[in-house]
Amino acid sequence: MNIVVLGAGAWGTALAIGAAAAQGGANRRVALWARDAQQASDMQARRENRRYLPGVGLPPALHILSGPLQEAAPALAQADLVVIGTPMSGLRGMLQALAEHPAPVAWLCKGFEAPQGDSAVAGLLGHEVRAQAAPHLKGGVLSGPSFAQEVATGQPTALVAASEHAEVRELLVAAFHSSSLRVYANDDIVGVEVGGAVKNVLAIATGLCDGLNLGLNARAALVTRGLAEMTRLGLALGARADTFMGLSGLGDLVLTATGDLSRNRKVGQLLAQGLSLAQAVDSLGHVAEGVYSARTVVQRARLLGVDMPISEGVVALLEGRLQPGQAVATLMGRDPKEEGL
Repeated sequence: MNIVVLGAGAWGTALAIGAAAAQGGANRRVALWARDAQQASDMQARRENRRYLPGVGLPPALHILSGPLQEAAPALAQADLVVIGTPMSGLRGMLQALAEHPAPVAWLCKGFEAPQGDSAVAGLLGHEVRAQAAPHLKGGVLSGPSFAQEVATGQPTALVAASEHAEVRELLVAAFHSSSLRVYANDDIVGVEVGGAVKNVLAIATGLCDGLNLGLNARAALVTRGLAEMTRLGLALGARADTFMGLSGLGDLVLTATGDLSRNRKVGQLLAQGLSLAQAVDSLGHVAEGVYSARTVVQRARLLGVDMPISEGVVALLEGRLQPGQAVATLMGRDPKEEGL
């Protein structure tokens, strides 16, 4: 099997390492493409992605590509699977470039794309972007509770391969399933993508909670009610309820909302400490998708008439309309209601 991963950030690199180390070594070729030629040269020389995964060695079998995407054409032409490892903002461009590619394409990004042009039109999930940008392409998403650092070092992880096409699900499982990485197939791509998008927003809220030292009771309440918000939006978009009790829903939410490696949680913590949003984001050195997709999550929910008070509070905080303490007071001051979705 020939696999090409486009994007040498932390997650793209981690998955490329995992694929190169998986079973079937002699019968597979894994290539990792970096847009930055200097970064690629450094990775090739040092066998390490010092920018995004310092200290983690690259397997000898992992090939490094660089330069304009057109220069990767020979490798892409032989690929049985192409994996896009860019942030959500780069997905559309990549899909357009691969629109006529014969092999299946999967993406790793989690979130809603920012609205294109008309601000009255809500942003889209990855599979909706694919339907617009590359309607003939067979695609899917690899998601679930996973920090790149742990995947790259071979720590046990479970992911979900979601697609409407059984062939894509099976290919993703074959490409990445290993002794340290367990991959489950799921045909509910809507639910899997909603979980991946909304959990980032909710992680900012729990980071705020932890940064303000509100206690474990408050964190548990936020995670639980956040899961209800996520599920409401997913059901309104046509997802199955059971998906949100799985790896891409509850699993990813718990990890991102409580793990110290979570960039989105860190943003909430830094805001609680009094940093501005710009300062918080700049200090990370990596993309925190929740910052960029929070507004679109809420916009999509409003258009569907879905109530998402925690996500609304995060957006108000990110936009500077509420201070950290005010955001908590607003949530706690809501009228009593019956528990449920």
